[in-house]
Amino acid sequence: MTVFNNQKELKSHLKPFLEGNKTIGLVPTMGALHNGHLSLLKKSLLQNKITVISIFVNPTQFNNLEDLKKYPRTLEDDLKKIEELNSDIIVYAPTIQDIYGENVASTSFDYDGLEHQMEGKQRPGHFDGVGTIVKTLFEIVKPQRAYFGEKDYQQVLIVKKMVEKHNLQVKIVVCPILREKNGLAMSSRNERLTPQERAEASFIYQTLLKAKEMFQTEDLDNIYAFVKQSFKKQKIMQLEYFTIADAKTLLEITKKHKTKKYRAFIAVNIGNVRLIDTISLN
Repeated sequence: MTVFNNQKELKSHLKPFLEGNKTIGLVPTMGALHNGHLSLLKKSLLQNKITVISIFVNPTQFNNLEDLKKYPRTLEDDLKKIEELNSDIIVYAPTIQDIYGENVASTSFDYDGLEHQMEGKQRPGHFDGVGTIVKTLFEIVKPQRAYFGEKDYQQVLIVKKMVEKHNLQVKIVVCPILREKNGLAMSSRNERLTPQERAEASFIYQTLLKAKEMFQTEDLDNIYAFVKQSFKKQKIMQLEYFTIADAKTLLEITKKHKTKKYRAFIAVNIGNVRLIDTISLN
């Protein structure tokens, strides 16, 4: 396993592969790797000659400095997991300076309104930070494919929009959500939960499953009321938002159409740990 901490050396290492037309797959992460991340790596290993994983806690996508400070950083453990999976994987674990130089700031992006929904409402500037780091990684690695998990569905649509608008030659591959045995969506933030909180957090997915069931027969008001009331009874969880939205535009819907696809999105706080999840309703 080869680990690079600066982009100049990584570019030099990748140059012969690019010149030899060997396909490169990129898995962008912020570390604290779990089986969800490893599933993205497995997919890339199957589809490409070369697989690169980036491990970088990107400061410009955090609008909450406390969240940035507490975000788990487990590089040593991450490298062990990667080595066990496949020692040919290339790791890019840059410093902040290597990515941003002296100016740690994000570029402003226009995602045709996708950035103003849900996470964008709750976390101002978040998707400018995401766009900045993902575009930078694409320019450094020059992958043919990049792999993202469906849990961050809004982020996936935003990255796809950025690729389209900037005419970047990379295919975005979306991989299914991996869940813990109790249904909780795998996330690096789960590491910050206590065992009891982690167990009780299964309620998030159970609620989404019930909302999906209700969506087939109930009107929207009843579903929203059910979710709100369900979380009011929870002692350790606070519902931040629950939204039923068009799967393409992410706009909250007011009525259902048989020909359209919809998703439910949820954000929940357990203490100072914020978790998101999503489910297809069709």
